[in-house]
This record gives sequence, C-alpha cells and structure tokens, in this order.
Amino acid sequence: MAQVLYMALPVPAKPRKPASWSSSSKPLKLPRRTRGTNTSIPTTAKGSGKRLLKTQKLNLEVSPHRAVSAVRLMRIEFGGAFADLLNEKGKGSGENEMGYVQRTLGFRTRELNHHDLRLVTDIVGGTIRWRRYLDHLINSLCLEKDISSMEPLLLQILRIGFYEVVKLDMPPYAVVDENVELAKVALRPGAGNMVNGILRKLVVLKENGTLPLPKVEGDDRAQARALATLHSHPVWMVRRWTKYLGQEEAIKLMIWNNSEPSFSLRANRASGFSRDDLVAQLNALKVPHKLSLHLDEFIRIKTGLQIVIHAGLLKKGLCSVQDESAGLVVSVVDPQPGETIVDGCAAPGGKTLYMASLLSGQGKVFAVDVNSGRLRILKEAAKLHQVDGVITAIHADLRTLTDNGQLKSDKVLLDAPCSGLGVLSKRADLRWNRKLEDMEELTKLQDELLDAASKLVKPGGVLVYSTCSIDPEENDDRVAAFLVRHPDFHIDPVDRYVPPDFVTSSGFFFSNPVKHSLDGSFAARLWEGYCTSRTDILISLHIKDLNEIVSKFYFTRNSGRMMN
Repeated sequence: MAQVLYMALPVPAKPRKPASWSSSSKPLKLPRRTRGTNTSIPTTAKGSGKRLLKTQKLNLEVSPHRAVSAVRLMRIEFGGAFADLLNEKGKGSGENEMGYVQRTLGFRTRELNHHDLRLVTDIVGGTIRWRRYLDHLINSLCLEKDISSMEPLLLQILRIGFYEVVKLDMPPYAVVDENVELAKVALRPGAGNMVNGILRKLVVLKENGTLPLPKVEGDDRAQARALATLHSHPVWMVRRWTKYLGQEEAIKLMIWNNSEPSFSLRANRASGFSRDDLVAQLNALKVPHKLSLHLDEFIRIKTGLQIVIHAGLLKKGLCSVQDESAGLVVSVVDPQPGETIVDGCAAPGGKTLYMASLLSGQGKVFAVDVNSGRLRILKEAAKLHQVDGVITAIHADLRTLTDNGQLKSDKVLLDAPCSGLGVLSKRADLRWNRKLEDMEELTKLQDELLDAASKLVKPGGVLVYSTCSIDPEENDDRVAAFLVRHPDFHIDPVDRYVPPDFVTSSGFFFSNPVKHSLDGSFAARLWEGYCTSRTDILISLHIKDLNEIVSKFYFTRNSGRMMN
C-alpha cells in the first residue's frame, strides 16, 4: 500500500470557487479578459454530431504550461488531486487537462507539447515542495495584504512566478511578462499590475542577493521555524526529525525531499519481459538509466519517465514504476513458488504484483483491501501483468477477516497505512496534508492491523510488517509493542534477504533516503513460534548481533521451549 504506483486514478473534484482578494464576501467573477488573441472554437457533444450552444475560447498569447500549472495547483490544493497524477499519456488527466483550464480560467490555450509537459511537471512539483518558502517571500513583498486572504488563483500565479525566478533561474523578463499576462487574462488588469510590481521587486532582491529570509538562531523552537521556512517543511516535522536524527541529518533529509525525484522501473518477468529487454527498450528510446545494484529486475532512471509512458511500456504491462525500496520489502517476504501469501492492505498493488510474479504461476496471493475502487485497479493491473491466475482479490477490512480459517497462509504481508514520511520526495503534496495529530491515529490503526494479520499466519509461518515511513514510532516501536502482545512471534533477521547495508542493529530492513538514495521504508520479518518469556523478546530487540541468536538457539512449537 505504501508505494507510489503510476496508473490511471480517479479524477478529483472540481476546485472550490476562489474567495475574493478583498475583505468583501462577494465571489470573484472569473474570468475577465481584456486582451489576448481569443478564437471561438465550436465543440460537439461526445458521441454525437450535435453542436453545443457554448463555444470554447482559445487564447494564443497566454503561456500554456503556466496556465495548466496554475490550474493543476488549484486542483491539488483544493480538489485533492495528487502532484504525481499521471496516466499513459503523461498529461495528468489526459484529454481533460484543457477542460479543467477552460472551466477554471474561462479559456483554453494551445495543446501542450513535450517541452510544455516537462515544464508543468517541474513547476507543479517544485511549487508544491517550496510552498512555505515561496509564501514567506510573497508575504514579505506583499506588504498591503496577508496572503491568507488572497484569491487562490492569484496566489498560485505568484507562487509560479516566484518559483521560476528563485529556483528555476528562468529569464526574469519572460517570467514577469507571461505571469502578468496570465493574471490579466484569467483575472483582471489590476491583478496583472499587482503581479508585475511584486515580481519586479523580487527580481531586484534576487539580483542583489538580499532575499528576506530568516536566520537560524535563537532557541530550539525559533531555529525549527527558520529551518521550516528555509527548507519548506511543516514545523512539526522539523522538530520531530531534529529530535530523532539531530539537526544536521534533519537538514540533509529535507534537502533530499526537495530534490528532483528519481524513479525505478521493474521489468515484468511474468510477461516474459526481462531486464535486458527493458534495457534495450530504454536504449532505443534514448532514456538514460542505471541498473539497480540491489535487485535483478529493476532499473533506475532520473529523467525520461514521460518518454517511457508515451512509448506504452506501462500500458502494455511490460514494466511498472516501482521504487527499489518497495522491491526490497518483497525480498524480505521472499515469496516462493507454491506458497500462499496474504497481502493485507494490497492496493494499489505494486508489491502484490511483484510477489505474484515471483511465484512463477504456482501458489496464491490473497490481495485484501478495504477500498473497492483501488482493488478494481489492482485486478486490472494483475490481468495486464499476466499474474491474475495467482491473485485473488478480496474486498474487506483486514480486521474483519481474522476468523476466516481459509485464509491461513504461509506468509502475510502487512504493508500498513502510514504517514508516508519516507516518500516526500515523490509525494510533494504529502508534507502539507499530514499533521502531528495523524501519528497517534495511524499508530493505533497499525496496531489493530498487526493483531489482525497475525491471526492469518499458519503455525511456523511468517508475518512481514512494512511501511513507507522513516518514523520510529511507526516502525520499531510498533514491532516492539506487537511482540509484547504476541509472545508466540519473534524476529527473523532480514540479513539473509537484503544487502547488509539495509539491515538495522535489531535485524529489521530500513532504507534511508539520504544514505541509499531510495524512498524511505521499513520492514520487520516475524515468524510464529514459542519463546520462553516476553523478556526474551524484549532482550532480543536490543541485542546488536541477532545472527548470534539464530545460530545458537532453535525454537520449536511442539516442545514450547528454547533448546540449544
């Protein structure tokens, strides 16, 4: 559940109507066009030859990538869309993209070309990552108004302009002129004048090296606030990471989260498509790539994902976008042909599909998920990847399946719902959607799901608990609490399944974004058997070399005792 999987997603709701920039409660009238080349384009209803009464206005002077970026940012902030929303065409909502522009701005621009699409991806992702930083600068330069009362569309246009000037180093004259034009056409002339004045002021400050940024000084709280602004993260995250990692490592982590994400492709062996085949395809498409150092089916790419999508490799089921950290979690599960495996929170299905492919057509994966829509996508992906013969989808809450004896399996993977703090580089919007209060709710849910998952493990079987979080409260602490509640489970060190660089002192798998240049993730492998006491379990959590425990002792369920 924790990994990011690229496939068609439900289109989010239309953004709410923006509030007025002034203190008046009157709604903003969008749009008021005063200039630009507008051409009326008659449209027809889909599937019919009837002409609609309304026409669509085509504006050829407004920068298309800025218009689309502004609308997509509105959708993400107010409509619940994701910054990484992609389909096989790599256009977010595909053919509907200009429809959103038309409904939000009142006009259409020319269609996006590949260069425009790349700019949209860079601007939207970067603007979301640097939102707190950008808002600080906008607030500092917009002295007359607090941006909290600003029209949402105007704020998005300013964010785009500030990001282009400060982070992308685009030519200032182009940034100013084109964002001013967008504000005038989509809003009104006065909005364009305001954008013009603020952006010109920003350009001067940047050229002089005098941007109004906070200094990291004062007590811990003051330093955390300054770092949160400089590195554009919520203050609670900065304080939490400083507590667990120290300030220096916390800064490194935030720098990683703000960097351009890289992606990994997994060749689908079930369809007879090897990594060598994928390499040949990438070479033909001239997409730069590197072989994974850790997994045989994986390839890393820094750029060119749009090219891969357009070439249809994902749509044909030849490969999928999946981070190596997710693949290493599957390595911890170690699926073997003939085994039965329960994936307790399966959707959207990246790990499910990978596990199924490793069964070589022998065995069964029960994919359980509470979300019927996401489960339907998983079933379609399973068919596409030619592993539907070994996957059985079950629409249910895992916590209600504990009395189902038919699901007792050799292995159970619980890829639990989590904060996602390990994937903030790819999920740029997630940092603004998480609150500190979420952590308590999540850890409670994780405990409940772990208890439920444990009841589906056959005697002597394996339970793997994983997250895409780097937070110890969601990882090590959940395992420790579970072992106290369930003395019949104990730690099976993962050093037999993943490279030693990923193995913690407690025998768990952990990928560190800064250290490994992968998404942050965690996995604990627990096997069902008897120990002499709960004390043995708690001691084992703090012994550095768990291999010594495994080699020295043999646990047996039949005798219920620990033997040399």
